[in-house]
Amino acid sequence: MNTTSPSFRRCLLALGIAASMSCAWAADTATTAAPPAVKPDVVAANIDTTVKPGDDFFAFANGGWLKSHPIPAAEVQWGIGQVVQDDLYAKLRRISEAAAAQKSAAAGSDEQKVGDFWTTAMDQALADRLGLSPLKGELARIDAVHDVNSALDAAFALQPLGVDVFFDAGVSQDEKASDVMAVHLGQGGLGLPERDYYFNTEQGVAKARVAYVEHLHRMFRLLGTADAAARQSATQVMAFETALAKVSRPLAELRDPEKNYNKMSPADLTGKYTPAIAWNDRLRGWNLQAGRVIVGQPEFFKGLQALLARTPPSVLRDYLRVHLADAYASFLSQDIDNEHFDFYRRVLAGQKEQKPRWKRAINAENMAMGMILGRIYVKDYFPDNSKQRYNAMVEAIRTAYGERIDRLDWMSAATKARAHEKLAAVTKKVGYPDKWKDYSALAIGRESYAQNMMNAQRWAFNDMVSKFGKPVDRAEWEMTPQTYNAYYNPSNNEIVLPAAQFLIPGFADNQIDDAVVYGYVAASTIGHELTHGFDDEGRQFDAKGNLTDWWTAQDAARFKQRADVMVKQFNAYEPLPGLHINGEASLGENIADFGGLMIGLDAFHKTEQFKKGEKIAGYTPLQRFFLGYALGWLSQEREAMLRQSLLSDVHAPAKWRVNGPLSNIPEFYQAFDVKPGQPMWRPETQRVRIW
Repeated sequence: MNTTSPSFRRCLLALGIAASMSCAWAADTATTAAPPAVKPDVVAANIDTTVKPGDDFFAFANGGWLKSHPIPAAEVQWGIGQVVQDDLYAKLRRISEAAAAQKSAAAGSDEQKVGDFWTTAMDQALADRLGLSPLKGELARIDAVHDVNSALDAAFALQPLGVDVFFDAGVSQDEKASDVMAVHLGQGGLGLPERDYYFNTEQGVAKARVAYVEHLHRMFRLLGTADAAARQSATQVMAFETALAKVSRPLAELRDPEKNYNKMSPADLTGKYTPAIAWNDRLRGWNLQAGRVIVGQPEFFKGLQALLARTPPSVLRDYLRVHLADAYASFLSQDIDNEHFDFYRRVLAGQKEQKPRWKRAINAENMAMGMILGRIYVKDYFPDNSKQRYNAMVEAIRTAYGERIDRLDWMSAATKARAHEKLAAVTKKVGYPDKWKDYSALAIGRESYAQNMMNAQRWAFNDMVSKFGKPVDRAEWEMTPQTYNAYYNPSNNEIVLPAAQFLIPGFADNQIDDAVVYGYVAASTIGHELTHGFDDEGRQFDAKGNLTDWWTAQDAARFKQRADVMVKQFNAYEPLPGLHINGEASLGENIADFGGLMIGLDAFHKTEQFKKGEKIAGYTPLQRFFLGYALGWLSQEREAMLRQSLLSDVHAPAKWRVNGPLSNIPEFYQAFDVKPGQPMWRPETQRVRIW
């Protein structure tokens, strides 16, 4: 489910084609002596014919490609998203190098900022010479911590730098008054990906906990602490974080918007939960004069108060110091960067080696000033006819959804009327923003890589805080155009579809037939995001984006009864021994996958290709639709990355995002002649029937 922050349809990024790729994504080759090679079919070339569709459709549709493309050492997963990303890397590198080569870029111009950022990010020797010195001011502040109040001084200074210690804080729309920007406070402050990493007994998770303590030990050594003291500090920080995790809510519970909406005055938060934190004063230090704040998990703050009161200042110093170092490790000297990579990427995700520095620099550049790059990117790489095609497709999906709502036999007329009101009010944002973000206040120079990232984090924090007390800017985007992803924002009741999301590596937009596009884009992106407005969480927001109950009690009960079938289905999947998919936590995404497919199918039925019924590459239009959907999830991941996603991601792994929803769709059974007894078969009484 997507709130004001993007929820990833894919755990991937942006666009294109890699020269090393073959099969369906091979580039055309030609010589003067031979005609151009025939381009393989966009979906047929990926198929593994040794697998029956009714046994494992994901493996059938994608297995041919996955078998011939093992995960590279510098990747934790490999598939369509990473091939797309490789081309984006190349395009953004050209943009960055061109800016860096300019000798006369005006100070403060986009070209100066991109050029100086790129030059400094690529200077490993400079980073090595500087060592920890870019952090000396913040480290000195932490060294001065001698009690809880001074620890909080340091923590509130670190938050604007993107170091989320003790808790999370932000300014975003009030869930129950979407025209108002509100201060939100919630649980946070953990070094491991999610609270269950501190408690789950599965063998791989247990090993990760041990490795985390060793990582902390080595980081303290790099921060200048003697070995024995560093080991003690690591053990104590782990104990502190484990106690913090213990008072944190599990992942599934964070998806209940009502339970995670607790509005109170800062004084009440101080008096009832955190006497050590004078919230009015602390928020004023961030230029926030907030009469009310929205607290996600009040019991977490009560637990934080108790933990702060009983923790020695030396442990609080160590906790703050190591979180700062880990947050900026990638922008510091090679030894610190390597240590951070070794744990967070090698241990937790299974990545065998670092990406080239230039790719990591582009990732950081996207974080720091993504919309500057995006403005240049769309001018060069996203034509108007593509924007028009997908704007029209959104409307086709909206129409199909409305017709499907009309046909529902479990939803009352009163709720249908409100559902139509909400559907009609959904705003679509396609390709890129109409208004670009103003980065004029962002200072970028050549002092250090880490300094530029600190400047970018401070700028982003100040930009966020500046929205408090002002009208909501509903034109703003939370993703850059060069992002291979999409999201639904319930407070704006909008779907946002970046330009890069529509691309298939090696193919121009006009080279892909409607059947594939309707599966790949209309179902798994547009329909998926639109359905988020009506999933178990999104349905609680009305047409104006306010958290309010607009369903009849009977309809809500019938919806939950149907959703519980999906929860049960996904809870039964066990991708790793002892680790099942969390059906409750992933419910919103699973409903959106299923709903997107059903709506996409309805819209596809109206196309000329479906009506003609002609085969392409041996497959019917209906078969190509489902193959196009599976193409969107063509991906494989390392075991460590799979473990991490099962514990900390609200999305099911790729394979089950294909096989799970398809096992509930009668037209899939018909298209591929799925029979009782095959693994993909479900008796009709056990299939999900929501949309």
